[in-house]
Amino acid sequence: MSNIPTKKLNNGFEMPVLGFGTWEMGGRFEREDNYDESNDIQAIKKTIELGGSRFDTAEMYAKGYSEEILGKALNEYDRSKLFITSKVTATNLGYDSVISSCKASLARLQMDYLDLYLIHAPNPDIPIEETMRAFDYLKDQGLIKNIGVCNFNVERLMEAQNQTKNKIVLNQVHYNLIFREPIKKGVVEYCQNNDIFIEAWRPVQQGSLAKKGIDIVDKLCEKYNKTPAQIAINWLVSQKNVITLVKASNIKHLEEDIGAVGWSMSDEDVLLLTNNYPIQLDRSNAVQLK
Repeated sequence: MSNIPTKKLNNGFEMPVLGFGTWEMGGRFEREDNYDESNDIQAIKKTIELGGSRFDTAEMYAKGYSEEILGKALNEYDRSKLFITSKVTATNLGYDSVISSCKASLARLQMDYLDLYLIHAPNPDIPIEETMRAFDYLKDQGLIKNIGVCNFNVERLMEAQNQTKNKIVLNQVHYNLIFREPIKKGVVEYCQNNDIFIEAWRPVQQGSLAKKGIDIVDKLCEKYNKTPAQIAINWLVSQKNVITLVKASNIKHLEEDIGAVGWSMSDEDVLLLTNNYPIQLDRSNAVQLK
């Protein structure tokens, strides 16, 4: 079994640097008819066999079906050894809706608590005070252990933190070698300076960063005996407070993904990639920071 390293914030909150996402399990935004969930369940079990323990899902993934699949796959394992994250949809950020969404997610997952509960995206039409008050209630009730957000810019992150008595421990954002919006907009620096995890989704940009042909990466692959995808993932987790998320459903890439962590590039090579990677874009092509 592989040993996926963890990172720890100053307040003691600790997370494995590599998590496994469930987007597209059971469908995308709708539940897919006649969906064969057996492959996903097998992939989740294989992930645990290889040393994975942190899984990420959301109520909006296949309208909750992704949570159901994850719950079925995990119900035979020791809950205390797992780290489970789910997210409340932006339209459900009113006080009562947050609480009912969380309880519904827990029911689908067949679990008593979430290790981390995230706001999936900001919603300027619902007061953030109302949302954070609901998150505080959920934490007080023991239904969630920690609080986080997704796709928040610095201003919104500060505003959310001001409205909760608990610490926001994580901001999940689109960040990789190509897409640098979190750097450009100061989110990475702010989180590093304020003891918050940055969780990078799409670390290999849907396979774009898994291909050979970029000279600077190819040389590092040879130097470290790693694949381009492993270099791309390791570049992320080499940075202070940065962790990442790969897809749990892709069995053939699981060993490669897990092999991306637990070793280190030199500081010089990390900096080389940061400064000299040839394609760098300042805005996400998927979800911009708001």
